[in-house]
Amino acid sequence: MKHILIAFVALAMVSCRTSDAAKTPDKILVFTKTAGFRHKSIETAVKTIEALGMQNNFEITHTEDALLFTTQNLKHYKLVIFLNTTGDILNTDEEQAFEVYIKNGGSFMGIHSATDTEYEWAWYGKLVGAYFLNHPQQATATITRVDGKHLSTKHLPEHWVRYDEWYNFKSINQDINVLLNLEESTYEGGQNGENHPIAWYHEFDGGRSFYTGLGHTNQSYDEPEFQQHLLGGILYCLKR
Repeated sequence: MKHILIAFVALAMVSCRTSDAAKTPDKILVFTKTAGFRHKSIETAVKTIEALGMQNNFEITHTEDALLFTTQNLKHYKLVIFLNTTGDILNTDEEQAFEVYIKNGGSFMGIHSATDTEYEWAWYGKLVGAYFLNHPQQATATITRVDGKHLSTKHLPEHWVRYDEWYNFKSINQDINVLLNLEESTYEGGQNGENHPIAWYHEFDGGRSFYTGLGHTNQSYDEPEFQQHLLGGILYCLKR
């Protein structure tokens, strides 16, 4: 009987430790440094991701300080999000630290102008999946859901009509897995043709990468469909 009681207590202690571990939120670094155009939606976007974190057991550190990009500091985060970043925002040492982070299994998520970032850093271009080329005026357009099984898209209709700023891309990484395709026949100014990816994911150099070209406007971050799209990308990167 005594042995049974000891085993029961031990099992209960393990169960408590497992439960406590499950409650520990994943840590995400949200980086919004800009060296070019600065989106007015950044502050709204950060608040939206914070709210998603409170509901889904992750917590964010929001920063524009590139000095946080050290090998030691990045170990604390399961995901780094480049949220509407622009231009050259990391120096050589910081770039190297980020490469080590990804190679050690870290995850990256880019939102909207993350593709308008670090044009001289070829590794980053492959990680994010493409570079921004240009964009026409903001407009309503139709997006076709290419992959309906991914966490970021399974809630979306087959044809999603919404208003945003639609990027044209260059140097598209052929290894990306396209989630959403922008239908250029539904708006003016598209330059990528019938195959115009606007959201994608892939595994790259040891880590995971997710990108969405949506998210220019403040209103985007109030849309339930877009919020769920972001959350699905985050959960994919967190390997949940």
